[in-house]
Amino acid sequence: MKLAILGASGHGKVVADTAEYCGWQSIQFFDDAWPGLRTNGVWPVVGDTAVLMKQVAKFDGVLVAIGDNRVRYCKLCELLSVGAPVVTLIHPAANVSRYSSVGVGTVVFAGAVVNVNTNIGLGCIINTGCSVDHDCILGGAVHISPGARLAGGVVVGELSWVGIGASVRQLVCVGKGVTIGAGSAVLDDIPNDLTVVGVPAKKIR
Repeated sequence: MKLAILGASGHGKVVADTAEYCGWQSIQFFDDAWPGLRTNGVWPVVGDTAVLMKQVAKFDGVLVAIGDNRVRYCKLCELLSVGAPVVTLIHPAANVSRYSSVGVGTVVFAGAVVNVNTNIGLGCIINTGCSVDHDCILGGAVHISPGARLAGGVVVGELSWVGIGASVRQLVCVGKGVTIGAGSAVLDDIPNDLTVVGVPAKKIR
């Protein structure tokens, strides 16, 4: 089983490590810093985006491991448009309800919990030790950071980022392109394209 990962970063290392736990035996990175960048941890970097686009048929799976939500989503859509075999990774130490759905290109890391009847979109990052409770809906390219908590029935719009250790109250609707600062407590709905911080969370722009 041969996996290509686009994005040779610290996040990419965690994706590769998760992939090995999921049984992927051969992992190669691609990054636009190549050929200056040749390795990412113990894994080789063998090309850039253009090289990967020409070689997707050689791989059993492809995944984008870029932390920036917009860049990740753009690269994912580019790969899907050429029929790349984009996969989903769920770490064996994560707990994802069989009654929930996880979109293609999403990674669920160790210790994460996704409870019943939750719908996670394309290319999301469900990071280490976070929890997404029942009946949540996450749009494409959302990032739920390590230790963040979404209570039941939360909606998070595409391209939004919930910072490390942040909490979102039940039934709250978070708009598209929102950034929630680390450790914040979100008690009310957030419109699109805002950054909020604090306890309770307030907009800063």
